[in-house]
Amino acid sequence: MNEPVAPDAMPSALRSKADFHAALRWSLDHVLANRSRRMTWLDPDFAIWPLDDPALLDALGQWLRLPQRRLVLVAHRFDGLARQCPRFVAWRRNWSHAIDAWSPSEGVDVRLPTLAIDDDRLCLQVFDSTHWRGRLALGEAAVHQWQDEIDALLQRCEAAFPVHQLGL
Repeated sequence: MNEPVAPDAMPSALRSKADFHAALRWSLDHVLANRSRRMTWLDPDFAIWPLDDPALLDALGQWLRLPQRRLVLVAHRFDGLARQCPRFVAWRRNWSHAIDAWSPSEGVDVRLPTLAIDDDRLCLQVFDSTHWRGRLALGEAAVHQWQDEIDALLQRCEAAFPVHQLGL
C-alpha cells in the first residue's frame, strides 16, 4: 500500500463489499500520494468499513504521519465500531491528536451517507449498502458540494467517540 496506485487502476463502480474495501484502500493510497491534508468519512455507524484491517491502518498511519493531517469521522453511533473493530480503537489512541469524531446533536435529524472525501477531488460513496452499489470518482465539483454540506452538518454536531472513557 506504500506505492501510489496508477489512476487507471482506480476502481470506479462498486458492486460488492470487496469493491468497497478495495476502493477505500485505493483512496488511502491516493491521499498519501497526493499529500491531501484532510479526509472526511461519514457513515451511520461504520459497521461495513474494514477498519480492523492491519494494512488499512498502516496506510492510514502513514498518511497521518505527514504534517497537519486530519481525519474527520461523522456517525450517528460509534458503539458498534468500538465492539467490531478493537484494533482500530486501540490504534486510534495514538492518533487522537489527528482524528476527530462527531455525531449529530440530539434532535438533528439527518441521514448520513456512506462517504469518504478528501480536501481536493476524491469522492468514494456507497449509495446502497444492501446491494453494494456505489462509486469512486476524482472530481472537484462533487467534493466541494459535499464539503459545503458536511461543514453545515458539523455545525450541528457534537464531539463523540472519546479515546478514553471517563469513569469513577
